[in-house]
Amino acid sequence: MEVSQAIRERHSIRTFKPDPVPLEVVRDIMEQAVWAPSWANTQPWEFAVASGKALKEIQEGFLARGVADPKSEVPRPYEFPEPYMGRIRALQPRDRKEMTPEEMKERTLVNFTNYGAPVCIYLLIGKNFYFQSGGINSWSLYDSASCIQNIMLLATAAGLGTIAQAQAVVYPDIIRRVLKIPEDKLIALGISLGYEDREAPPREARSTREPLDKTVTFHGFR
Repeated sequence: MEVSQAIRERHSIRTFKPDPVPLEVVRDIMEQAVWAPSWANTQPWEFAVASGKALKEIQEGFLARGVADPKSEVPRPYEFPEPYMGRIRALQPRDRKEMTPEEMKERTLVNFTNYGAPVCIYLLIGKNFYFQSGGINSWSLYDSASCIQNIMLLATAAGLGTIAQAQAVVYPDIIRRVLKIPEDKLIALGISLGYEDREAPPREARSTREPLDKTVTFHGFR
């Protein structure tokens, strides 16, 4: 598959089949993905990949705790001003501007099951690199995002689906306990991976993108 095709076909999957993904397929994706660029070759990313009993134990722990007190180690945005909220609302049905609290809770709990995906790839970053004396080292997130995009595009090319989930790491203590992740690692993001269930009703409309001339300006060209 051409890179341009993978970019166009990649989208966030919220209906996965339970079919397991072979370890060799996941290893191949990861071995290629880590060739992402990073500042001064720092390679700030590490990953813990969970499936089977380990992932089920994490999911059960999240569901048991519910939506009462999430504590992500990377904080979510505090506000969504325009035009960003407008883009969020564009994914919701036209006859409903906002979800009710009950709908939001149900959505979160389904999120905690990784939408049925049989694999979750957890992004880890060394806390001593992310938290520094002068403040947060955002560059570690820039570099890690490049690696995550590689994972998602390689998965698409391999016939798999993915979704990057902040909700997959809102209880890092549970993940840390099950996967024996040391305290000096920040658990930043979860990337759920598996085979898309194309027969299930879609949970959301496919997103669109703003026209290029609205978001990109060109300078100095002839």
